[in-house]
Amino acid sequence: MAEGLSVVLPLTVSERDGTYALHDSLRTMAQQNIKMVVLTSPGERVMDPHFGVGIRKYLFHPALESVGDIVSSRVKEQAAIYLPYVRIQSVDSKVYADSNSLFVKVRYSIPSVGVVDEFEFPVSA
Repeated sequence: MAEGLSVVLPLTVSERDGTYALHDSLRTMAQQNIKMVVLTSPGERVMDPHFGVGIRKYLFHPALESVGDIVSSRVKEQAAIYLPYVRIQSVDSKVYADSNSLFVKVRYSIPSVGVVDEFEFPVSA
C-alpha cells in the first residue's frame, strides 16, 4: 500500500503511489496547500465560504504599495486559520499592470520539522 501525506494536485496517475501521486514530503505538501489558499477565491470552496485569499481580484488594483500589504495580510491570516502547521515569514507581491499579472513570493517555515523555504508563482488574468 502506498504511503503519502496527501494527493498531488492536479490529480495524476502514479504506479509508484497507487492510483494517484502522493506528496512524500511536508515541504511539497505545504507549497501546494499555500498555493491553494492563495489562488482560491472566498466562496469558491464548497462548504467553506471563507477559505481563500482570492489573489486574482488584486490583479486590477492600481500598483500601489498598499496592495502588497493587503495581500501579505490576507495570506498570513488565511494560513493561520487553514494551515496552522505553517508560519508565513513574508509575502512579496508585485503587480504588472501592462500584462495584467501578479507575481507572488511566499517565504514560510514549518517549525515542527525545521523546514524553512520559499516559492514563487505568477498569477494572471
